[in-house]
Amino acid sequence: MAQATLPSPLTILASDQQDVNRARNLARQAAEKANGGLQHYQAEASMHGPGAESPVVDNGEFWTFTVRGGIPGFTVPTIESEVRVDKVNFNTTVLYNGPIRPSN
Repeated sequence: MAQATLPSPLTILASDQQDVNRARNLARQAAEKANGGLQHYQAEASMHGPGAESPVVDNGEFWTFTVRGGIPGFTVPTIESEVRVDKVNFNTTVLYNGPIRPSN
């Protein structure tokens, strides 16, 4: 199966870094919740580092994070979650949660 291509890290202004980090944390938490909590799911390492290094796309009014993960301690991710975070109110919406999708 072909691997999906993840978004490239963003170039983020220092003034926006805090908001992107907050959005990244909220996206990761939404993925964790959608997959049964931390007892059953662990997000990839990029979702724990700087927001600009996470798999995120800036869509103007919101950010879209593509979160990959699996069971705690996984070596190969098996689950993909696509989470949108509103830039104004930081509301999250899980757009997709399921097996890793093939690249387009």
